[in-house]
Amino acid sequence: MRAVASVIMNRVNAPNGEFARVSNGGDVRAIITQPGQFTCLSTANNNKQNIYNMNPTDIHYDIADWALAGNTTSSVGNSLFFFNPYSEQCPNYFPTKIGIIYNKVGKHCFYAPTAAYKDT
Repeated sequence: MRAVASVIMNRVNAPNGEFARVSNGGDVRAIITQPGQFTCLSTANNNKQNIYNMNPTDIHYDIADWALAGNTTSSVGNSLFFFNPYSEQCPNYFPTKIGIIYNKVGKHCFYAPTAAYKDT
């Protein structure tokens, strides 16, 4: 959870590219609610694991507070992208080559931006 929270904060603080425009100077809500970014915001297909069907616990609030205080985990570095490939291997590049594999945490692959990202 800290790794995903770190990606969100990395997006909020991105100096260029798509996420810099979306965050508009640090708007966390704009990053989280950007269409098509987080499946937990999807209501399609009766998604049972979306934020509308879950009740946060203390750990969720603690991690949100931790991230909003400016913390990130070094396990994901400056990663802006992540996904679960449902396999043991992470593809080397984020699908459009704007991210390169940085690390795998649990079942999720994390990708740092490449030079091509700044043009998004």
